[in-house]
Amino acid sequence: MKQYVTGLLAALLLTLPVGAYCEISLPATIAQLQKEALQGNAVAQNKLGLMYYTGKGVKLDYVEAFRWYRKAAEQDRAWAQVSLGVMYEKGQGVKQDYSEALQWYRKSAEQGLPNGQYYLGVLYEKGQGVKQDYAEAAGWFQKAAVQGLAVAENKLGLMYYTGRGVNQNYAEASGWFRKAAVQGLALAQNSLGVMYYTGQGVKQDYAESAEWFRKAAVQGLAVAENKLGLMYYAGQGVEQDYAEATGWFRKAAVQGLAEAQLNYGMQYYTGRGVEQDYVESAGWFRKAAVQGLAEAQYNLGVVYMNGRGTTKDEMQAKEWYSKACNNRYQPACDAYRMINEREH
Repeated sequence: MKQYVTGLLAALLLTLPVGAYCEISLPATIAQLQKEALQGNAVAQNKLGLMYYTGKGVKLDYVEAFRWYRKAAEQDRAWAQVSLGVMYEKGQGVKQDYSEALQWYRKSAEQGLPNGQYYLGVLYEKGQGVKQDYAEAAGWFQKAAVQGLAVAENKLGLMYYTGRGVNQNYAEASGWFRKAAVQGLALAQNSLGVMYYTGQGVKQDYAESAEWFRKAAVQGLAVAENKLGLMYYAGQGVEQDYAEATGWFRKAAVQGLAEAQLNYGMQYYTGRGVEQDYVESAGWFRKAAVQGLAEAQYNLGVVYMNGRGTTKDEMQAKEWYSKACNNRYQPACDAYRMINEREH
């Protein structure tokens, strides 16, 4: 049986929404705001678009939001341009069109708005609406990051970590992760925790690693919850505490993180930090296994082979061993081969 303890940099390439804002205070009543907007006040038009987009003060209506954002965007309001880009990218109030999103993000970015620069970088990174270009993406992330936009700082850190669009540089990566982490961005806190755990770009320090994982975990980031659980399980940077590990594994497992589901299942299987319960263990192994996690597929095969937590079923065991073997998990291949040899 295997406890899942690898993959510490999982899920770091997630993208967070950056939201749209209004630049200045405007009349409080809808009637006054609409009057200003109809008179061509671009800031009022942008704010009216935001209200329809969020459903604050009016009924949520993406079509109306799009209409008002476009009026403001055509008057070169940078915030409206980035908001219009978001609507084109997501297909809200208009047919999804990455090329249109790209053009509006670019207009905003060229005015120096960091949110527009960030979103433009994301499209270049993904190759949506434009040919994929990591160097171009990194350039736009840099422009937004130097203005202090946390999600851009985190993205730039990832570019330096992976060496995409820039020369790989762990010290640079950790520096940008730190800038975003101190602003409270959970993804960056998790990333910085990884750097301290591995000693890449910083001096290895398990206690510092655990602290950054904790900051991200208390914000509900599943990968950080799982990693903090692993720290408690192994006693790295914190005092070993199986019960505490189990608690963090559970938080991540109920969010659907396969690695945490496997770890949580192992706690029940071994009775570490929780009362031993093979049925509960098998249930969590299954949740992770159906997500394609090889180690969980193997563990579920073991459960069926031994009849612990479920009815003994050699055919089911063989099936799960096969799935894990196809995922290149060697112990499962060995187990599958042994069953075949016995059958023949």
